[in-house]
Amino acid sequence: MRQMHKVDHNSYEPSYAQLVRILKEQIGMGRLRPGDRLSSESQLCEHHGVSRMTVRRAINILVEQGLVITKQGQGTFIKPMQFWAATFSLGQLQNLLSDERVIRIKILEASINLARVRVTHKMAIKRGQRILFIRRLILSQDKPIMYHREYLVYDPSRPIVESELEVTSLRGLFEGTGNSFIKRSMLSIEATVLKDEEAQLLQAPVATAAFNIEHLFYDFEDQPISWGWFICPGANLRFTTIVGAHNKELCKV
Repeated sequence: MRQMHKVDHNSYEPSYAQLVRILKEQIGMGRLRPGDRLSSESQLCEHHGVSRMTVRRAINILVEQGLVITKQGQGTFIKPMQFWAATFSLGQLQNLLSDERVIRIKILEASINLARVRVTHKMAIKRGQRILFIRRLILSQDKPIMYHREYLVYDPSRPIVESELEVTSLRGLFEGTGNSFIKRSMLSIEATVLKDEEAQLLQAPVATAAFNIEHLFYDFEDQPISWGWFICPGANLRFTTIVGAHNKELCKV
């Protein structure tokens, strides 16, 4: 068994969490490589002075994180990197717009319209039903960085109409205005280019590469109540993720 740090039983950090961290560091530093078999449960128990339950809990976490795989009767093995399993969060988007001192949202339009075919399909409503349509321009230090269009099911009895108009941060927009009517949401991101209106509002050339971030919010009856999309020039946004384990010390900048 390769030499490794041991679980510190005097630490406030749970033993299973320490073991997860130790094994991830071994993988990140290349001491455990793809295809290598992890030490057996009994070896890990003996080396770290922990119970089998602790070891199994740590291994289950590594399995959930996609770092190892268990094979019945053979043991636990380090998984190779699988780029298809990479996941990206919207954290960088949130960071881009987190400073509300410089972020401003300008309402360009707020009107009540009759739903057309595309909207009826997306929001599962009848054609001709009344909907609220909102267009927004999101600015950072008075420079336009994103353009947003949104359709909402129109219901004057719900405060969602008023709260949507009063949203002042992108966080509020993605959280469905922070009210209690939103159960879940679906987000999708695709590449696009700026059309005439978008380019004019975002002060960029027509056909500039951009991201289209589409959202669909559902209420607690699983009915769509809001559908819209953000248009963001590609230069304003970059998505980054880490595939596989990494040594935190090596990743410091």
